[in-house]
Amino acid sequence: MNSTEFLAEVAWNEQGLAPAIAQDVHSGQVLMMAWMSPESLRMTAEEGFAVYWSRSRQSLWKKGEQSGNQQVVHEIQIDCDGDTILIIVEQIGGIACHTGREHCFYRSLKNDNWEIQTPVLKDPAEIYGE
Repeated sequence: MNSTEFLAEVAWNEQGLAPAIAQDVHSGQVLMMAWMSPESLRMTAEEGFAVYWSRSRQSLWKKGEQSGNQQVVHEIQIDCDGDTILIIVEQIGGIACHTGREHCFYRSLKNDNWEIQTPVLKDPAEIYGE
């Protein structure tokens, strides 16, 4: 991919970022939400693996770089306003969340309480060596 003109069509926020939703190509499950910078979106498009922007570290974050749970990109979409990115991925290893779960949206509001609905598949200490 030589052209980066597509980056200009994204409505980046004041910090130069846009929210990105990762969705499983097979199940349609929303796996996670992260932030992308123009550079991370360019790298994602070029490399075929999800790359995000870590606001806490203020640096590029190649998903699965440490855990091995990479996201292979099947398609990249943008919403009608141009301010949200949808990345349809194959989640390698079946774990997208740093808590060791399949996806990050594992709590549901039930009777005014957030209840855990999805089990931990692998202890984060095993994943990250903490």
